[in-house]
Amino acid sequence: MSRRVGWTRSQLLVAFNLYCQLPFGRLHSRNPEIIKYAELIGRTSSALALKLTNIASLDPVIISTGRKGLKGASKADKEMWNEMQNDWDKFVLESFQAMEAINKLGDNTSVIDPIDEEIDYSGKNKTIKSTARIGQSFFRKSVLSAYDYKCCITGLSEPQLLIASHIVPWGHDERNRLNPSNGLSLSMLHDKAFDIGIITINENMTVRVSQKVLKNDTFLKTALLNYDGQKIYLPDKFEPHIDFLAYHRENIFEA
Repeated sequence: MSRRVGWTRSQLLVAFNLYCQLPFGRLHSRNPEIIKYAELIGRTSSALALKLTNIASLDPVIISTGRKGLKGASKADKEMWNEMQNDWDKFVLESFQAMEAINKLGDNTSVIDPIDEEIDYSGKNKTIKSTARIGQSFFRKSVLSAYDYKCCITGLSEPQLLIASHIVPWGHDERNRLNPSNGLSLSMLHDKAFDIGIITINENMTVRVSQKVLKNDTFLKTALLNYDGQKIYLPDKFEPHIDFLAYHRENIFEA
C-alpha cells in the first residue's frame, strides 16, 4: 500500500485561494477551474474538490446552514484557516504568488482581475501599487463569488454591473481591507449609495434608506426606497461581519 502524501504549503495556498474565489456551489470535481489547478499541483480533481469541502467545514457561515457531507479538516487546514483570518494581506500575497508560480507551468493566465474601486495610489512605489492591485482583485473575486455574483439587495446578476463594495472603507481599516467579510456584492448604483451613506444594512440584515432620499423622485423611490426594510440576500460564505456593518451605520450612514 502506498503512503498518502501530505499537502505542501504551496498546494494548500492554491486550495485556499480557490475556496475564497469560487462560489460554494462550484466546489466539485467537474469544475474546469478545479480540474485545471488540480493538474497543475499534481492532484486529482476529486482530491482538490475534497480539500475544498474540508476547508468549507471550517467556515462558520457554511456550518451554520446545516449543510451535511462536509469532511473533517486536517491540522494543516485549520492552521492555514487561522493564518488567513488573522492576516489577510499576507495570505492574499502568498496565495497569489503560489497561483502565479503554477500558472507559469500552464497557460500563463494571470489571476488578477479588473479593479472595482478607484484607490488613491499616489505617492506609492511600484511594489506597493502592484500588491494593492493583487489585493483588490482577490477581494473582488472573493466577495462576488460568495454572493454567487448577485447584488445582495436587488438580485441583479450581470457581473459587469456588480461591485465588491467595502463595508468599512479601504482606507479606514488596514487589517480588514481584504477580508471578504468586510464586503458586499452590490450593483453600481447601490454601491455608490452605500459608499456615500444614503443606504446601510441593519444588524438584522435588512436595508435602511436615509431620510435624505427624496420621496418625490420616482427613480430613487423605485431603486432605493422600495428596498427599505427588505432583507438582503446572504452569501454562502464570508457573511458580512456585524462589527463592520455597525461601523458603517455609525460612521458612514446619514440618517
